[in-house]
Amino acid sequence: MATVILLRHGRTSANATGTLAGRTPGVHLDDHGRSQAERAGDRLAVVPLAALVTSPLERCRETARAVALRQAGKPRLLPDKGLTECDYGEWQGRKLSELARLALWRTVQSNPSAATFPGGESLAQMQARAVDAVRRRDAAVTAEHGAGAVWLAVSHGDVVKSVLADALGMHLDLFQRIQVDPASISVIRYTADRPYVLASNTHEGNLSWLVPSPSGKGRRPKAGHGAAVGGGAGPSGP
Repeated sequence: MATVILLRHGRTSANATGTLAGRTPGVHLDDHGRSQAERAGDRLAVVPLAALVTSPLERCRETARAVALRQAGKPRLLPDKGLTECDYGEWQGRKLSELARLALWRTVQSNPSAATFPGGESLAQMQARAVDAVRRRDAAVTAEHGAGAVWLAVSHGDVVKSVLADALGMHLDLFQRIQVDPASISVIRYTADRPYVLASNTHEGNLSWLVPSPSGKGRRPKAGHGAAVGGGAGPSGP
C-alpha cells in the first residue's frame, strides 16, 4: 500500500485565543500559522506527492496550498469531507476554558468513545469516517500510482489523532495520549499485515527517506514479511 503523510493545519487566531473553531466558516491561518505551513511545505518539497487531499475548511486548504506551491508540477488540491473537522455542535465557537467546566469535558478526556457533542457528532463517528476516508484514499492512490507512492492528507488535530490511534491499534479512549501540534507531520504506511506508524507529531527533520526508490521498492515493511524482528535497518536515507 501507499504511504500517507498526515499534516495538521497551521495555527489560526482561534487556536491562539483558546477558541474551539470547529466547522465555523472563515477561520484562516494567522501569520504564525502561515509560517508554519510554509515550513511544512519546505520539508515536503523533496517528496513527490501522488495526491494532495485536504479537509474542505479554509485553514486546511491554506496549509495544503503552501505545500502545493513547493511541489513540482503544483498538484491539484482534492477536498474530502471525510477529513473535515469534528462536528462539535453546540461547543463550536466557545472558549476552551469555559468548556473545561462542563461534565462532558471530563468524558472527552477520560472516555472519549462515549462522548457525543450536543447537536454534533460523537468522537467515535468522527474517527470512523476519518479512518474510512484515509484508508479509501490510500487504496485508490496505491491502485493508480503503485505501492511506493506517497500522498498527503491535511486535516485537524482530533481527526489526525484518531487516525493515528487506529493505526496504532489503540482504543479511542486512549487517543488523548497522542499529541498533534499545528503544522506537525505524521506518517503511516498501511500494509496487508498491519499499519506502521513511521512518524508522529514531527516539526523538523529531513523527509527524503520517504522518497520512493526508482524501482518503487525500499526498506519498508512488506506484506507477508511482517515487522522486522530486532527493529530492522531502517530507511537508507537520512
